Order: sequence, then structure tokens, then C-alpha cells
Amino acid sequence: MNTTKGALAESAAREWLEHQGLRTVVTNYRCREGEIDLIMREDDIIVFIEVRQRMHSRFASATGSVNPQKQRKIWRTAQDFLYRHPQYRNFLCRFDMIAYDGKVLPRTTPIWLRQIL
Repeated sequence: MNTTKGALAESAAREWLEHQGLRTVVTNYRCREGEIDLIMREDDIIVFIEVRQRMHSRFASATGSVNPQKQRKIWRTAQDFLYRHPQYRNFLCRFDMIAYDGKVLPRTTPIWLRQIL
């Protein structure tokens, strides 16, 4: 995904999720294991969120674009985050995906898949 388009999709997803009641903890968390686009909190749950956008679904839709290898990277990155932020270790964890098929326009409602791992 183009960096500019990716940033737009991530920003739109964050704003949309905040309107759903989630609170942002970290954006674009990176470590040597990988990256997680959004880490948010929903009550006593830490939610690790992958944001995907596909302009064309010729090869895979946005929801079908997270393969098992990417899932393992997300899992290992989440473990790193919890290790480095012990204040969240006793929280429940959830892995979600926000997907956009096509352009991200103002007020575009994404596909929200919860617990993808």
C-alpha cells in the first residue's frame, strides 16, 4: 500500500474506531518483530488492529490480505508491546482488522473484523 494511502486509511480507521468508543493507546507501534498499525483500548481490553486497504481485489480483498505469516508477525509484535508496557499485561487482548476495499473517502464505513488471530 502506498505510504500516503496507508496513512490516510490508518487515520480514518482510528477516527472511526474512536467514534465506536475505543481509545487510542499507540499508533504505528514498531519493533524488530514487525509493526502494528493501531493499538487501542476498549474498557479493559487492549485491541491490536491491522488496517488494510485494497484498491482492487484482483489478487485478494483487503480482508483476505492478512496471511498466516503476517498474523504471526502481529502476534509477536503484540507480545513485544505487552513486555515493554507492563501496565497492560493483565488486560484481555483482541486482534482486529479494519479493511477498506476501494478508496477511503470521508465517512467511509470500513469492514471491522474482530479477533482475527
